[in-house]
Amino acid sequence: MSLITVTPSANHQIGKLCEEHDCYAITLNIKGGGCAGFEYEWGTAQVDELEATDFLVECDLGNFVVGAHSLMFLAGSTIDYTKSIIGSTFEIKNPNAQSSCGCGVSVNFDMDKLPDLAGPAV
Repeated sequence: MSLITVTPSANHQIGKLCEEHDCYAITLNIKGGGCAGFEYEWGTAQVDELEATDFLVECDLGNFVVGAHSLMFLAGSTIDYTKSIIGSTFEIKNPNAQSSCGCGVSVNFDMDKLPDLAGPAV
């Protein structure tokens, strides 16, 4: 099991976006704000803009990156890309989300239930 799962549909769209925007990766991070307390923040990055601690998923024609500071919020998530008659979007299926807004961007977390990715103290 991967820390973050990217579906084949999302993998394909990430590749298309990396090509279209001439970037190394599509990025996803969490930032404070929005009506539910936090927001998903999508972006692009070149390889020299990434940190060694960022989480990288190699896709067919591009890459998907979650910033290290956002990983505990997104651990266990599945990133999908869906198309419908009214549009297309990336969908984040996040088991750590306590609630979310109808916009699909704003999200809230129970801070006591987030995974501890540091592991046991030595």
